[in-house]
Amino acid sequence: MKKLKVIELFAGVGGFRLGLEDSDNYRVVWSNQWEPSTKTQHASLVYEARFGKQNHSNMDISEVETKVIPDADILVGGFPCQDYSVATTLQNSKGLIGKKGVLWWSIHRILSEKKNPPKYLFLENVDRLLKSPSNQRGRDFAIMLKSLDDLGYAVEWRVINAADYGMPQRRRRIFFLGYHKSTPLYNQFKNIPPKEWIFDSGTISSSFPITDTSTKIDSFTINEDLVALSENFNVDGNLSPFQNTGVFIKGKVHTTKTLPYFGGKKTVLSDILEKGIIPDEFYIAEDQFEKWEYLKGSKKEIRTAKTGFSYKYSEGSMIFPDALDNASRTIITGEGGKSPSRFKHVVQTKKGLRRLTPLELERLNMFPDDHTALEGISNTKRAFFMGNALVVGVVQKIANVLANKISST
Repeated sequence: MKKLKVIELFAGVGGFRLGLEDSDNYRVVWSNQWEPSTKTQHASLVYEARFGKQNHSNMDISEVETKVIPDADILVGGFPCQDYSVATTLQNSKGLIGKKGVLWWSIHRILSEKKNPPKYLFLENVDRLLKSPSNQRGRDFAIMLKSLDDLGYAVEWRVINAADYGMPQRRRRIFFLGYHKSTPLYNQFKNIPPKEWIFDSGTISSSFPITDTSTKIDSFTINEDLVALSENFNVDGNLSPFQNTGVFIKGKVHTTKTLPYFGGKKTVLSDILEKGIIPDEFYIAEDQFEKWEYLKGSKKEIRTAKTGFSYKYSEGSMIFPDALDNASRTIITGEGGKSPSRFKHVVQTKKGLRRLTPLELERLNMFPDDHTALEGISNTKRAFFMGNALVVGVVQKIANVLANKISST
């Protein structure tokens, strides 16, 4: 099979690329990484160090002209979760402007302006996308689905927790795939009953088997234009109509709640720990134990806001130190640094309590060891990268199945 050409957006330090190119069926022909809040583009520097500078863009994607982006078979990316509401429409037929600076509309612009748009989409986001914003649950995802429908794509999605399939981190993310109406896979999708695609023959179900929690599949249409959808979708609803699994084709949603089905070996936190000597900076000093225990413990206390308003604050306790016989908790961007924190991982070793090293955090996302090790990149920044990254193993599995499906249709 000829390698599928890939455009990689919001590339970070290259998690998507690692997962795709592992299968030898994909070749990234253009990538983009831009961090708006920093002068030094640390993630882009790591990306270039690992994959080369050729065909890599370190510019704000909203300012990159579509004509400089080469044609490709598939567009991939883990884009930020933002407010996707539609601000206005233009007079011309292409017509749509989302909120300025929202990166979803950069994807939309590229797909709409390309004479030969990518035939497939492979995208990732945080799972709250299915129920945002809080005053119109599910609206943002509905806007995405409808905007892709307008551009000729059918979509399947699933919220996947990597640990449910034996991977070392409990990280829940929504993955969705788009199939352009010009592809044989779209026709296959169109002609197979939604339930069969969701549970058996879809790309995601073939990658990550599931069982259903009920036989009920909810179906509804999304047929308003994007402005009306932005203003009116689920205005009175308390719950999002989107479940953790579903498909969308020709304006119709089919969605249901599913559970993972996995009988293989599970990787746990102890499996990824470094065996050698760990630098002293990662060990927690005894005089800091009390602060860590307080932050990790349960609390019921009165707190006072800056405005002078007092309120009751409570939270439950966390396992401290972290359990070694289970997959790890989710890595967040604030994982690095010495300061005590409720959310940082702490493990018990023979020498004492310590935080996780950057290499161990890379392993939790299934990156190669020291992928982010680069002169001038601090350990705190390396931890930040992994808080933003995806679990490479999830991409690998879906990418392999997708390539097989494309080559066999």
